[in-house]
Amino acid sequence: MSLTQSTDDPDQEERIAKLRQELEKLGGSTISLEPMPADIEEEFLRQVLEYETAEPVSLFRLLENTGLEIPAPDEIADEALARKLNEVVERMASVGAYLLHTNHLSDRELYHYLYFEGLREEAVLFPENPSYAYMIDLTGSGSDSDNQTYLKYYASNEHREQWARDWPADPMPEHEDPPLDRDRFLPQSPIT
Repeated sequence: MSLTQSTDDPDQEERIAKLRQELEKLGGSTISLEPMPADIEEEFLRQVLEYETAEPVSLFRLLENTGLEIPAPDEIADEALARKLNEVVERMASVGAYLLHTNHLSDRELYHYLYFEGLREEAVLFPENPSYAYMIDLTGSGSDSDNQTYLKYYASNEHREQWARDWPADPMPEHEDPPLDRDRFLPQSPIT
């Protein structure tokens, strides 16, 4: 059954039941869903099914397929780097991919990260769906290093205090303003 076939059923309860069946065939469970209005449930289940059946692709390949050249970092002169980085970030946004917490990195460090890591990971993307966004958080891996970077440059005083209470054994770095002010100028997801 395709997603378009499920919308041909005149009875919404039947469409919802079919969506649930398709998700269960994929190994998912819909038993724990909180009760919600039928229209919202149907749309939610449709989006989950679409996500679960989508083919992952790397941003690198997707951007190259759009015609964007992404040269290796050592092939870009310093004077051209900011322009190329901006071009990559703008093209990422055009396919629904956005960056968070980049102010602690120089342009070259950010480009290096994107070239060797951020753009190489496979992701499920829906460029045609503005209600879906793929976020790359440069402090969001959960590693000790990323946590320290987040606490040092981005966490509010309240969050730093809460962190210290929750994880008293973790070192708390002194707060510093990040060296750059790039994030507020980056493309923003329309759903945040």
